[in-house]
Amino acid sequence: MKRFIPFYRKNNEAKSFLKAQWRHLAFANYEVSPDVLQPYLPAGTELDLWNGKCYLSLVAFLFLETKVFGVKVPGHVNFEEVNIRFYVKRLDGNEWKRGVVFVKEIVPRSAIAFIANTFYREKYERLPMMHEFSESDNSKTYKFGWRKNVKWNSFSVDTKKSSADILEGSETEFITEHYFGYSRQTAATSFEYEVKHPRWQQFEVTDYKIDVDFEAVYGNDFAFLKDLEPVSVFLADGSNISVENKIKITN
Repeated sequence: MKRFIPFYRKNNEAKSFLKAQWRHLAFANYEVSPDVLQPYLPAGTELDLWNGKCYLSLVAFLFLETKVFGVKVPGHVNFEEVNIRFYVKRLDGNEWKRGVVFVKEIVPRSAIAFIANTFYREKYERLPMMHEFSESDNSKTYKFGWRKNVKWNSFSVDTKKSSADILEGSETEFITEHYFGYSRQTAATSFEYEVKHPRWQQFEVTDYKIDVDFEAVYGNDFAFLKDLEPVSVFLADGSNISVENKIKITN
C-alpha cells in the first residue's frame, strides 16, 4: 500500500486532507439487491451487509467551517452536499475495516468537486443547491434541494425536537458507524481514506418527502429507486469531522 501525503505540519505529521463540520445529516436507507452494487465495488472491498440485507443510502447534509489542507477556500466554507452511498468492508491483516463507497456526491462549489475528484477519484458533480430549515413548537423541518437540468430535486424530513442515543446493534448504528471511504481507481486498485468523527445522536423522523429523478441524477442503474420506499429514514446531528490522507490499495 502506498500513502499519498501532499502536506505536512511543522512537526512532520501529515495534515488532514479536509476538516469541517457535518451537520443535520438526513438519511433515507434502501434495501437493494447486491447485484446492483457489485459493478461499483472498489478493488479489495466486499459488500457489508446488516442482518443479511444490502443497504444503499440517500444522504443530505451541510458542510460548515470547511478547511482543505488547513485552509479555508473563499466561497467553499459552508455548503450543502447530497450523495448516495453504500456500505463495504475490507480485511486489512486481521482487522475488518468498515467503510462507504459513494456512487455520486453533489455539491454547489466547483473547487471542492475538482479537488475531491482529482485527489481521491470520487464522483463529485457541481449543481445548484439550496437548503431550508424551520422549527415549530413540536418539530423541526430540514429540506435540501439540488437542480439537475431544469428539475429541482428535493429531500426533506420532519423530526422531533429532542435527540436520542443511537442504540448499539441497531440499523442506525450500522449506517452511521462506517469510518473509511473507498474509491475505485482501476479494476485492480482503489483508494482508502479514514473519516474521523465521534458517535452521533439521532432525531426521530415523523414525516419525510423524497422528490428525486434518480435516473437523471444517478443514471439508469438507479432509476428503480423512484418506485422503492426507504426501509428507514432518520436525521443525525453530526459533528466535527476530518478526512485523512489516502492510501492506495492493490488487489
